Amino acid sequence: MPKEKASTANNETEGKEQAEKPKKKSKLLIIIVALVVLLGGAAGAYFFLLNKPASQQTKTATEKESQGVNFALEPFVVNLMDQGGSKYLKVSIQLELSDAKLSEQAKNKTPQIRDAIITLLTNKTSDELITPEGKLLLKDEIKQRVSQILGENAVKNVYLTDFVMQ
Repeated sequence: MPKEKASTANNETEGKEQAEKPKKKSKLLIIIVALVVLLGGAAGAYFFLLNKPASQQTKTATEKESQGVNFALEPFVVNLMDQGGSKYLKVSIQLELSDAKLSEQAKNKTPQIRDAIITLLTNKTSDELITPEGKLLLKDEIKQRVSQILGENAVKNVYLTDFVMQ
């Protein structure tokens, strides 16, 4: 009987070892599968979020080229051409130039640009400038006058960043 007890004890320890081996293998398998899924998700996120198609990359490059460069002018304070009293206009203007190279040219021609704008502003009345249509017309006229100085299609847009009339 002692041999039977010993063999039974050996069988029990072998059974425990065999039960532990599948558990270890299943844990290892779960870890490997989790790592593969995690790496696959990371790779998918990288390609989805960070890797833009070539058409989008050229599109953003074109957008950057088409964006202009802003050129700020010192504020203007002028008398308006109103009858029966003096009205003042204080206006700050920024010009959107079509090319960054024009910024240096605009710096060199700032006196001519300011003179053209002051001449334009002093020939306006408060009634002309108070309406939204009057402001749009003023912006168009500024754009035309500055384009005459800097060259055709040099100014993309004119922004009135401060506009006070008194």
